[in-house]
Amino acid sequence: MADKKKLLLVDGNSVAFRAFYALYQSLNRFKNSSGLHTNAIYAFHNMLENIIEKEKPSHVLVAFDAGKTTFRHETFSEYKDGRSKTPSEFREQLPYIREMVTALGIKHYELDNYEADDIIGTLANKVSHDDFDVVVVSGDKDLTQLADDHIRVEVTVKGVSELESYTPEHIKEKYGLTPRQIIDMKGLAGDASDNLPGVSGVGEKTAITLLKEYGSLEGVYEHLDDMKKSKRKENLIKDRDQAFMSKELATINLNTPVEIKVDDLAYEGKDFDKLIPLYKEMDFNSFLAKVDSDEIKSNAENLTEIVFEHVLEAKEEMFKDGMEFYLEMLDENYHLAEIAGVAWGNQEHIYVCSGDEMLHQPLFKKWLENNQLTKKTYDVKRTAVALNRYDIELAGVTFDALLAAYLLDTNDKSEDLAEVAYNYDFREIETDEKIYGKGVKRGLPEEAVLLEHLARKIKALAYLYPTLDEQLSDQAQHDLFYEMELPLSQVLAKMEIAGIKVDASRLTKMQQEFSVILKGIEQRVYELAGEEFNLNSPKQLGVILFEKMGLPPIKKTKTGYSTAVDVLEQLKDKSPIIDEILHYRQVAKIQSTYVEGLLKVIHPEDGKIHTRYVQTLTQTGRLSSVDPNLQNIPIRLEEGRKIRQAFVPRKPGWKIFASDYSQIELRVLAEISQDEHLRQAFLEGQDIHTSTAMRVFNIETAEEVTPNIRRQAKAVNFGVVYGISDYGLSQNLGITRKEAKEFIDTYFEKYPGVKKYMQDIVREAKDKGFVETLWHRRRYLPDINSRNFNLRSFAERTAINTPIQGSAADILKLAMIELDKRLAKENMEATMLLQVHDELVFEAPAEEIEQLDKVVTEVMEGIATFSLPLKADSSWGDTWYDAK
Repeated sequence: MADKKKLLLVDGNSVAFRAFYALYQSLNRFKNSSGLHTNAIYAFHNMLENIIEKEKPSHVLVAFDAGKTTFRHETFSEYKDGRSKTPSEFREQLPYIREMVTALGIKHYELDNYEADDIIGTLANKVSHDDFDVVVVSGDKDLTQLADDHIRVEVTVKGVSELESYTPEHIKEKYGLTPRQIIDMKGLAGDASDNLPGVSGVGEKTAITLLKEYGSLEGVYEHLDDMKKSKRKENLIKDRDQAFMSKELATINLNTPVEIKVDDLAYEGKDFDKLIPLYKEMDFNSFLAKVDSDEIKSNAENLTEIVFEHVLEAKEEMFKDGMEFYLEMLDENYHLAEIAGVAWGNQEHIYVCSGDEMLHQPLFKKWLENNQLTKKTYDVKRTAVALNRYDIELAGVTFDALLAAYLLDTNDKSEDLAEVAYNYDFREIETDEKIYGKGVKRGLPEEAVLLEHLARKIKALAYLYPTLDEQLSDQAQHDLFYEMELPLSQVLAKMEIAGIKVDASRLTKMQQEFSVILKGIEQRVYELAGEEFNLNSPKQLGVILFEKMGLPPIKKTKTGYSTAVDVLEQLKDKSPIIDEILHYRQVAKIQSTYVEGLLKVIHPEDGKIHTRYVQTLTQTGRLSSVDPNLQNIPIRLEEGRKIRQAFVPRKPGWKIFASDYSQIELRVLAEISQDEHLRQAFLEGQDIHTSTAMRVFNIETAEEVTPNIRRQAKAVNFGVVYGISDYGLSQNLGITRKEAKEFIDTYFEKYPGVKKYMQDIVREAKDKGFVETLWHRRRYLPDINSRNFNLRSFAERTAINTPIQGSAADILKLAMIELDKRLAKENMEATMLLQVHDELVFEAPAEEIEQLDKVVTEVMEGIATFSLPLKADSSWGDTWYDAK
């Protein structure tokens, strides 16, 4: 007999719900660059991959509930009533979970009037058990009633990483029952999660006792007369109807009219054409890294022949006005990357050269530095920073195809020139991944292949320029590109080249200080635990906390008790040891990531750190910082703030100067919405969070606003900007969803202009399909008119917050461009070094500080012609720490 096939059936809704809560403590960490929460998508993906790897099924289906109403509601209208409202942060992910399932090569199915359980039960029983074994995966135990010799039910335990196998033997061992008796147990004991009433006073333990004696619900009622008079007997008599109704409702329908056939469910592996774009959209870079390069389809067979000249020596006639120029590097960090080759030219003639030989030739350098001979390139900042290492100051760049493509559609995450070109119907080029490989296999091909690839990049750039430039004009984004983004890229290049001085000895001293702090925390933990152990071992820590100290275990993993941060947070009031462990972990993270991490990236020649600013990542226009990320240095803990002590000016007698916008996003909201009360608070110079607290909580005077009430008002203020839900606000403040909803409702009542703005911008987005900042930075919202509630809701929240966040980002960019001009115009030595969120950091001679303060304040507060004031707060000192 041939080997049996295996059918895997997954209860989509319940597993997705488990996935959401498995990582809900990390909810704010799991977001893509669009602001979409991705924790459930991420955890669901991992569960599917793990179960497929383990089970190796031949056929797979993920079944979803079609809606809230099923045939069971005809019997009992209160079925599943009482469940708390599904968090919008979860609902917005469901459409993407379905999309991900399809991209993983798995069918999904739903059926009106039925639940996923019924679809699974029907398919599990209809399939030939001579040909198939069946594995069912669910987030709850309802499906365990299906278990038999051919059907195994895997139920998630505390999240989705661990599964408990339910077979008839396991159910017998655990409950003393058969799988079918699970239904009778629900008839007697009910089920709070499904709002099944069962019999009053009968719990699971009593139900099991009755079923062991009488066999079934029917058997219990057949022997009622044999039972002694008791409260239990009274309840059984009284609740007979609801007991049988509960059993009926708990019984999975094995004859659901499913139209999908088992043959339709054959699993043939992932669909990489769909999966790779989804990974990019979700910012799942770790998943992307695992995709094998041979699974990405080649474009080679479509390429036509290209003519180019391989040159070794620069000649005058090779350099003309208006040429395309491309500098090739394989490594992302262009501060350090080797030059693989250069290419330049136009539609008539393309020149290429491998390596960096051309950069040493005077004629080539002269052309690059000539401001009168214009050039068009791809990622001008990357190019300018790399050329600076050769003492070449790039000039005359009038177009950057990467920046233009980013502005035209911020939903597109492509950075590879070929992928951008594909979006505009140019396919005469291969992707870098195809030519160079990826990961450890990434490297240079044969020289002939490299030269042809570089030549095709020039051809692509020549094709893209007129297309992109015309679209920028059509979208009223010419000014945004030519007066903001392109000049900003050159300002950022200067900042990256300048870098910021780091006192390595101070970091080394901190390393020693933090080691002492960590040792002290360790000793306190050992005293509280009553013994020494490896504090960095979750397994040993779990034994101490949950076995020796008897704290209640919240979650278990395959290797023992979970000691994750979310678990420890729930135990804070149980023992003082928990606060010490959490503090230890925070300091240890600062030590490894920032103290030791920063020491590793100090440039050996100039003692500086040269971060890279990513200008084309976020959909709101905000900049991000990488290698290292200087925007994420923790400042809530004193140990984290101390990291800034190591950032110092480059010369003795100089100062670090920092200036940041005060509540810029709320000021932008006040300007856009023209809400009378919000504007009044800013015009009168009130503390906006205190002002909001007084209005929302009906408090007469500012003195009566306690720090806790102000904190709540601050959460509501910023929550509104970010489109927070009642669930999100309840999590942030540790209050009920009802209280959170009341806060939000009261806010809109007190600030009607804000509510009107939100209604108007959503309406405009539905009409146009996009929203814009005050400077016409555009964000398309393809789901704004979706019939799917979750997709539409997320798009509506995005429509509301993008003009606010994006306009704030635009203001800061304009200020940076103007400040760069003013510092040069006034012949100041002061240098702009860093941009961190709404803060700009400079270094300057002490004697220039007063002038710098005047210039920075004047530019930052006057850069936008608003009807209410922008406010910049400045400070300075010997280190970045002292400047704040």
